[in-house]
Amino acid sequence: MDTQSLPDTRARIGVLVSGGVDSAVSLTRLVRNGFRTLTAYYLKIWLEDELSGLGECPWEEDLAFARAVCERLDVPLRVVPLQLEYYERVVQYVLDELRVGRTPSPDVFCNQRIKFGAFWDAVRSEQDYVASGHYAQLRVDSEGKARLYRAPDPVKDQTYFLSHLSADQLSRLVFPIGDLTKREVRSLAALLDLPPCGRPDSQGICFLGRIRYPDFVRYYLGERTGRIVETDTGRTLGEHRGYWFYTVGQRQGLGLGGGPWYVVGKDVAENVVFVSHASNIDSRAVRRIPVGPCSWLHEPPDDGELLEVKLRHGPRMAAARFRREAAGTDLASAEYGAGRWLVE
Repeated sequence: MDTQSLPDTRARIGVLVSGGVDSAVSLTRLVRNGFRTLTAYYLKIWLEDELSGLGECPWEEDLAFARAVCERLDVPLRVVPLQLEYYERVVQYVLDELRVGRTPSPDVFCNQRIKFGAFWDAVRSEQDYVASGHYAQLRVDSEGKARLYRAPDPVKDQTYFLSHLSADQLSRLVFPIGDLTKREVRSLAALLDLPPCGRPDSQGICFLGRIRYPDFVRYYLGERTGRIVETDTGRTLGEHRGYWFYTVGQRQGLGLGGGPWYVVGKDVAENVVFVSHASNIDSRAVRRIPVGPCSWLHEPPDDGELLEVKLRHGPRMAAARFRREAAGTDLASAEYGAGRWLVE
């Protein structure tokens, strides 16, 4: 953890543990670096009462692994139930976004509103910092402000999922494995023979467990048959089960022959999904994206400044310019508003 800014070893740190290898190594590194006032917390956000009929969540298995790690390290473990908070602050957001035709990112808001929001509110009187197994780095600049930096592992880097955190939230966080690659974390877990060293990485959205995301969407929003229309010709190519199951750019799961086909748009009012053939997709690429509201962890860029942008979780970065959106343009919609930003 030499590349990151760490608090004093006397600080009280609440460590989020999940039963996986990342949080196990994070807790171990804190212990081995001399932190002694540590408490581990397992956050229970699985909506077992509502979604029990859709499948199982391995939270009891996860908790057993987390407990085994804490017992090995002699760190107390507490279970914090946050199901209601998760439903109100994240699940409702997901459903609202799907209803208006957008594609939500639940894990972004889980970090902002639950792990470093509701959880911090519950423990702030007894902890100075919160540590987690995220692949990201924090450093304190000369002015004492916490700055977020990408992890050295470009595939596992999770700064995308931390992008909505405020400067105040960052100031009380610790990422003990942010300077490591996933391979290094696994090697360290095996070397130390930590209980979850052989467990596979979790996949999907954190509160769904082994439930398929489409089944979750279907449970809350149901199905409604609509047309799949080729944008260039207006031809109806097939039917879909509801626009909320599809996202712009999607290629898989359309059930159309003669592909590949890509989703290029949705008509929410008419429940229509528009697709285009691969040969036409480049001409339909979006060159300007309105964004907002923005949370700047550093100073906002100068108008037209060239920056690197991560449009989704993954290793790929794109070059883009940020420009202030002018009032009266066709992109100055009521949703985004004048004075927000365009990325192009």
